[in-house]
Amino acid sequence: MAEPRPPGPQGDGRDSPAAGAAAAAAAAGPRERPEQAEDRQREDAESDWSADSWSDYGSRDKPGTTLGRTVPDGNVLFPDIFHTNHLLFYERFSAYQDYILADCKASEVKRFIAEYLEKVLEPSGWQAIWRTNVFEVLVGVVDVNFPALKAVVQLSEPFLCESQDSSFTLECMQELLELKEHQVLLQELWVVYDESGEFDQTALAIEHVRFFYRCIWRTWDEEEEDEFDYFVRCVEPRLRLHYDILEHRVPSGLVADYQNLLSQCEELYEKFLNVRNSISSNDSDSEAENVSMVEGLKLYDQVEHLKQRLKLIENPLLRYVFGYQKYGSLQAKGLRSTGAKVIHVVPWTMKANLLQLLTRDKLCPESCGALEIQFHRDPLSAVNACYEGDRVIICPGHYFVDGMFSIADSIELEGYGLPDDVVIEKQGKGDNFFDCTGANIKISNLKLVQHDAVEGILNVHHGKTTLENCVLQCETTGITVRTSAELLMRNSDLYGAKGAGVEIYPGSACTLLHNGIHHCKEGILVKNFLDEDYEVPRITMVNNMIHNNEGYGVVLVRPAMPSEMKDASAQGTKGTFLCLEETHKTTKSAGDKTACAEDSRQEQPGCVTDELELYKRAETSEQTENNSEIANVLGATSAKKKQIQRKRLSELGFTEADDNLMSQEMFVSVDGNQFKWNGKGSFGIFFF
Repeated sequence: MAEPRPPGPQGDGRDSPAAGAAAAAAAAGPRERPEQAEDRQREDAESDWSADSWSDYGSRDKPGTTLGRTVPDGNVLFPDIFHTNHLLFYERFSAYQDYILADCKASEVKRFIAEYLEKVLEPSGWQAIWRTNVFEVLVGVVDVNFPALKAVVQLSEPFLCESQDSSFTLECMQELLELKEHQVLLQELWVVYDESGEFDQTALAIEHVRFFYRCIWRTWDEEEEDEFDYFVRCVEPRLRLHYDILEHRVPSGLVADYQNLLSQCEELYEKFLNVRNSISSNDSDSEAENVSMVEGLKLYDQVEHLKQRLKLIENPLLRYVFGYQKYGSLQAKGLRSTGAKVIHVVPWTMKANLLQLLTRDKLCPESCGALEIQFHRDPLSAVNACYEGDRVIICPGHYFVDGMFSIADSIELEGYGLPDDVVIEKQGKGDNFFDCTGANIKISNLKLVQHDAVEGILNVHHGKTTLENCVLQCETTGITVRTSAELLMRNSDLYGAKGAGVEIYPGSACTLLHNGIHHCKEGILVKNFLDEDYEVPRITMVNNMIHNNEGYGVVLVRPAMPSEMKDASAQGTKGTFLCLEETHKTTKSAGDKTACAEDSRQEQPGCVTDELELYKRAETSEQTENNSEIANVLGATSAKKKQIQRKRLSELGFTEADDNLMSQEMFVSVDGNQFKWNGKGSFGIFFF
């Protein structure tokens, strides 16, 4: 990789101050539609716009460059080039939105870029390295063809060229330039470093063009409907996705999916264009042309399908729900060919007394017949060695794991001791920590600590996973129970999630018994299941302590009904939370009772016991009310789905619904849970 040299802004984070990109953008001034430009000409002429827009980032009036320099790779001693590929998200965002593309349509993109370049690009007098896939050569720029986004170049002296073979001689390069009329694409040029600062804006402008055509533009964009703002519809989501990937916010599997889809779409679109061009160039009504038309329609449908899948991944709200099927191909190993089951032991240190205790407590009860025991240094290697029915016993210790646990077979994973004695901590950046797809997985007596994560600490994608007597220290979201999966979580403690502690997807089954869920953004989040393609989840929550979460203890996400939308409009809210007022009423009632008890205590000093009893009763009443409300609202939402299904069946002509089809009532059991000190309340509904 090329090595950057100071000076110049560094870093890749989004929150750093804007630097180089805004300089090129500011030099051009904010973009306006043609009908607006005329109204501002006099105002622009009278203003000192140029001086103001350069003042924050350096200008030609100030000596010295504000950009860094980079030593080019390779064996040829090329001059240093400007270091411009380090620009931050908001630098590029501001440049494209405010100065380059503004509110242009897809068909206007090239013209808007050309107009921008005319304002900021030096038309001649600078050198650059012309880079292609097969060679690099030093050239000098003598003119710029702005409408074509090309530079007119000539070979520099001395002749400097590096290629994959020795065929690119001086004569060969001169002949190539003559064939190209000495014009090369601006995006293929890397501007040679100049300390004066005179060519800073030229280097940045070319960087914006290069990045746009490499990372943002798609060959089919120009055929998009022109009534949409191109920046809002295409540029912003793709730019955000690019930086989400750079900052490891997107799972690696989803990144691979996106790149594969993009390659497939480009390949199919090229085939579609070839078929369409062959049809348009042939006016005959032959059978071959009819076949081509059918083929073209098939290709068009395939391209449109892939484009929609790409858009789902580009949308940060939809990419995980609809665009990501990473675990569908994860295959279980099944039983060993011998049918034997193995106990895998992970010792941190194996002393004689530990081996004796382990044999007494865990190994002897199963020491019948041909029992095989394997020893492993770390938990990940032990899990990877498992087959169906195996068991992993992890001895006390603090284990650091750089990787992900993907469990596709029915196995048991347990710590030998208390959870705080058996700690598995994730090291390094990556996706989620535990992925479970096995039919029956059990994890017990462990403490899981997650760092630098993209997904949650544990994802149940298929089958049933039992989590018992565990501690989960989360990083992003906590536990995710996907559609058709089942989770039983008992006597465990979960905290620290920046999202929800537990996410329950439609069609899943989630049983939470005697757990603590606290210090998360939301305690438990129940995903929308009103869509016709979703089944209702089965939820059991008994005797859990849900406290100190930033938002609500429990949140239900669902679309708003027309009447609810009307109420939201009256309140001026959209896509907002609704908190149940009963909790506040009960709290107020409890406060009133406590106040009455306090007055009584002042009159009768011996009534402290009575006051405490009253307070406990009020608190118990409040918690009972909270549990009832959660169960009632979830049940009512399930009934609403049933009504929607009946209506749809009626519209299709089915007067009597199939009992099996209409039996999708949500099984809800909410009892004995305690909700305390949650920032927004015990239960809320998020309408969208």
